[in-house]
Amino acid sequence: MRTYKYLGFITILYVTMQLVSDVTAGKIIQLGMFPVSVTVLYFPFTYIFSDILTEVYGYAQARRVLWTVLLSSIIAGVVYQVAVYLPPAAGFDANEAYRRVLGQVPRVLLGGWIAVFAGDIVNNYVLAKMKLLTKGRFLWMRTIGSTLVGQFVNTALFYTIALYGVLPNNLLVSSVLSGWMLKVAVETICTPITYFVVGKLKSLENEDYYDTNTDFNPLKVGLRE
Repeated sequence: MRTYKYLGFITILYVTMQLVSDVTAGKIIQLGMFPVSVTVLYFPFTYIFSDILTEVYGYAQARRVLWTVLLSSIIAGVVYQVAVYLPPAAGFDANEAYRRVLGQVPRVLLGGWIAVFAGDIVNNYVLAKMKLLTKGRFLWMRTIGSTLVGQFVNTALFYTIALYGVLPNNLLVSSVLSGWMLKVAVETICTPITYFVVGKLKSLENEDYYDTNTDFNPLKVGLRE
């Protein structure tokens, strides 16, 4: 297998952005008429990483990185919960703040992990297949098209698993749609950045992988054959 100069660095950025999103997801801000998680402003960057990985290195490399991201998120989530439930020392008066920020019910954690994996794997699959269909042309169509599908899967799964029965159904649906549209809008705005990074990486790595014979099994952790 080839050794790449920048694959490890992109993986680090991807993991970091996912962990930051995990911790800050509970912060609600107002964007126009929409009360949304602050993560809608930067979580879409994880999909830009997915697009870059799939476009340059191929679906199998992107899938392998996704498993790394998911495992990191699970380990961090478990550690956060242990930190929350350990009794505080006498005189430590900030325990409630830790509980409010880091303490999440298992349903929310599970919903986040399932949504991240399913949304990203769908995004990568759609982009890889579109690259074959378009013969490598129209990168903007592939990045935006895959994001439309992947972000919808991510947003719908998370809200349904984590918040079904908690929010009224009409608010649940509107939250899914508004979150989805905002995430897609962020990635669309960042399309010129994606173009620049993809072009640079293809040149620096001397790689522009086409998934002609790739095994698209999402549960496979290894690389292409």
